[in-house]
Amino acid sequence: MAMEIKVNGSTYQTDYEDRLQAGREEAARAANSQNGEKAAKAENVQQEKQVSNNRLAPHDEYISSEKSGEKPNGLYRVGQDEDGNKKIFFNDPKKAEGHGQPEKAPKVNGEEPADGEEKCVGNTDQVDREIRELKEKKQKLEQQLKEASGDEQKTKKLENQLAQVERELTQKDNDTYRKQHSTFTDQ
Repeated sequence: MAMEIKVNGSTYQTDYEDRLQAGREEAARAANSQNGEKAAKAENVQQEKQVSNNRLAPHDEYISSEKSGEKPNGLYRVGQDEDGNKKIFFNDPKKAEGHGQPEKAPKVNGEEPADGEEKCVGNTDQVDREIRELKEKKQKLEQQLKEASGDEQKTKKLENQLAQVERELTQKDNDTYRKQHSTFTDQ
């Protein structure tokens, strides 16, 4: 459903200057008469009420798309996203018409880059190797800790080393670290 709103500007007029002039004239007449103040105030209030009642306020008017005969600018519809949640979609008429330009399809890895574009390849092998080495070191330390259960000094030292390796592993084993420390090469 499309909606068009039209406002008729000729129905709303500001007559501030006229009311201001009328107020001044009333004030001058009131100053000339003895009981002018009370009478002037009463007349002024009465006159303002009449003016405000005579003036029409602006209003909106609903015109359906069928009656107007024009194509709507854009439509909203309720649909479901990939998770099944309700979502509001906007059908953009510019995209639907294409505006004389064909839509660009997303590039597949096998395609050659267009003019002015570069093809880059990201490599996270070095980061993956670091993480793998840390996990192996953690397993070795846990095994040594189990074997050295009698010696308190050695277990304390191994626990400190294990805690340090675990901290380093939690710091490095995430997507942010991988993105920051990956290497990119041009092809």
